[in-house]
Amino acid sequence: MNTDALTFNPAALAAWFQQSPVTFLWPQLLWLLLVLPLLVLLYLWLMSRRRKSAVRLASLAIVREAAGRGPGWRRHLPPLLLLLAISASLLAAARPVATLRLPSTQQTIILAMDVSGSMRAEDVKPNRLVASQEAAKAFLTGLPRHVKVGIVAFAGSAQVVQPPTLSRDDLVAAIDRFQLQRATAIGSAIVVSLAEIFPDQNISLGDLTFQRNTDPFAPKGRAIDRPAAQDKPFTPVAPGSYGSAAIILLTDGQRTTGVDTAEAAQMAADRGVRVYTVGVGTVDGEVIGFEGWSMRVRLDEDSLKQVARATQAEYFHAGTADNLKKVYESLGARLMVEKKETEISGLLALVGAALALVAAGLSLLWFHRVL
Repeated sequence: MNTDALTFNPAALAAWFQQSPVTFLWPQLLWLLLVLPLLVLLYLWLMSRRRKSAVRLASLAIVREAAGRGPGWRRHLPPLLLLLAISASLLAAARPVATLRLPSTQQTIILAMDVSGSMRAEDVKPNRLVASQEAAKAFLTGLPRHVKVGIVAFAGSAQVVQPPTLSRDDLVAAIDRFQLQRATAIGSAIVVSLAEIFPDQNISLGDLTFQRNTDPFAPKGRAIDRPAAQDKPFTPVAPGSYGSAAIILLTDGQRTTGVDTAEAAQMAADRGVRVYTVGVGTVDGEVIGFEGWSMRVRLDEDSLKQVARATQAEYFHAGTADNLKKVYESLGARLMVEKKETEISGLLALVGAALALVAAGLSLLWFHRVL
């Protein structure tokens, strides 16, 4: 017989727990689980001793008659519940940590919305701008009232049209005031959004050097220089680690001016801010006319995917008005609930206490004694 298979090895058990979805801050205390088999052996010994005492004190016929009227399985249920209570308490002592879906601590969301001339295209009915406005307003109604929302509108430049606020009426009014303009400065929109999230970091487009393309079909400009020296040294953090704010970037075209998109995304990643990107329209694009000129506007999905990937967020494509509304609904669900590593020792301790109370209650009810 292979006796190794029967050997209780707490170190191996701790290693298994470390590889499971539940980890422990104090795995050394898992050695306390050695108490459990000892308690089982103690219980079996007490039951055996009790049966021997019964045989000595009464005739065999009386014992058999009592056994027929005995409690049966009920005799073992309270001790079993007590054993489970002790198990839960011992696991709680090792401070288990699990990844749970909990309400988000997100307090600020910045909506960066494209108001370039291409948003007049009608491949998304009634047109891209109106569809995005309606979807954004529906998104606002689904957010908890404690979440602040700010709005950045961008075309050839990016501006804050509504600082973060709890007033949904002010936000709706700001969305309704959108005016179409030329060009698309996606990177600038990200930088301006970051400036709203971190007002104390003095983030400003004036601190950045960028190339402005007058030709909408010109290739992308050179990358930006890093921000000028600040009062406090900036230390990058892990991408996606900032849980108090997020940016939702909606656009239907390619960057034609302003800050380089990849460099702006890196600024967001260095600050731990997730930038969720939403592409509106079709990849093939559509020919539109505006103030005497016409051009084909195409959705640059690759750049938007790179922004989302760099900031540990997600990219969504919305080819229709209905899809756009569903995208915003999905974003609302993601932003309001997030996965967190949470210590659950308190929960296990509560379970242990509840099991102990149930065990004591059943023992009192059935046998008029506490276990």
